[in-house]
Amino acid sequence: MIKTAILTISDSCSKKQRQDISGQTIEDILLKNGFEVCEKKIVADDKEKIVAELVYFSDKLNVDVLLTTGGTGLGPRDVTPEAAMSVCEKIVPGLSELMRLKGLESTPNAVLSRGIAGVRKNTLIINLPGSPKAVHECLGVILDILPHAVDMMHGGGHHNRQ
Repeated sequence: MIKTAILTISDSCSKKQRQDISGQTIEDILLKNGFEVCEKKIVADDKEKIVAELVYFSDKLNVDVLLTTGGTGLGPRDVTPEAAMSVCEKIVPGLSELMRLKGLESTPNAVLSRGIAGVRKNTLIINLPGSPKAVHECLGVILDILPHAVDMMHGGGHHNRQ
């Protein structure tokens, strides 16, 4: 079973001023599709705090996939991609490109999402947008790819999965 974690990045959710609907959406989708959710956290839009959580989930908790939600736009406090870029050893541009492409089917604004995907140690870190609708669309388009990605990270071959 693939071990996952969810990190919601939101000033208002971290202050309990708003409910974490996007994080819950991710958890619901993962559990429905047979993934294990090891932990969920919420952190403010602060690069150092985000970096600390990314390192915790990859280095200490050793999850296979860490999904973040929020902080991928153009706002002054949107720093999730920069935090992820600073800790990832490999970038996996195809995942974020695919998610933006899927988002274009709903809105041209999908191209403004700056989320990245990358690997730190044996953890695949994927930045999802902050809206529940975008989370649902983006996760839906990459979900079937994750088992093969995890297999490859752990030394599996490049065989096709059916």
